[in-house]
Order: sequence, then C-alpha cells, then structure tokens
Amino acid sequence: MGNITTDLSAVVTVGLDLAKHVFQVHAIDATGRVVTTRALRRKDVLAFFESLPCCLVGLEACGSAHHWARELMKFGHDVRLMPPAYVKAYVRRQKNDAADAAAICEAVTRPSMRFVPVRSVENQAALMHH
Repeated sequence: MGNITTDLSAVVTVGLDLAKHVFQVHAIDATGRVVTTRALRRKDVLAFFESLPCCLVGLEACGSAHHWARELMKFGHDVRLMPPAYVKAYVRRQKNDAADAAAICEAVTRPSMRFVPVRSVENQAALMHH
C-alpha cells in the first residue's frame, strides 16, 4: 500500500493508529475504496482532521486516545474508541502501523463492535489517583 491520495472530501471513515511521533491514517469513502493512507507527524494530525469533512474516526483505546478523541470531536467528527484486543482480529497481514490503521478502519464499521466511552479530562485525572 503506497501513499494513495485522492479527493479528501469523499472520506467517510478513518482509522487512526496512534504512536509516539508518527501516526498512521487509513481513510475510505462510502463504497469502501481507500482514499488515503499516510503517515502524519504529531504536529500535523489536527490540521489534517480539520481539513476533512465530518466523518467516523476509529481509535484503539489507550490513555492518549481519550485526549485525541476529545480534540477530534471539536471538529465535529464522530470518534469511537475500541479495545485493542477487539481490533486485533481485523489485522490481515504482518503487524505494522499501516496494517493496524487499516484494521481499525474496518473494525469501527462493524455493527457488533463494542466501544469504549470517551473520558473527560476530569474523569481521566481522577482515575490517575487510583
């Protein structure tokens, strides 16, 4: 999978694999065709999602995923967090960031998928004390 990029206004669903410095994006249109696959530096993530139309964004649930979910929701995106164990079943090939982003994108569209609610800043802060 190369860096495929077509018209970003057709994006309906995005899988975002979080990492320390470089995030991987996998976006599809309404027919399931891949619109873009690209790596984004941490500083470029918000600008990329601000330029997208409101869409469904899937993330694997972790501590930082709640922060990113809150930030993306400010742009009007429908953000859903999934437990990593549930996403693992959708990885089709070797384990890498691009394959994880594609698996997240596919998993978030499944009707039987269970989602984790996005925590508020206060809730996360309270849980840090426990």
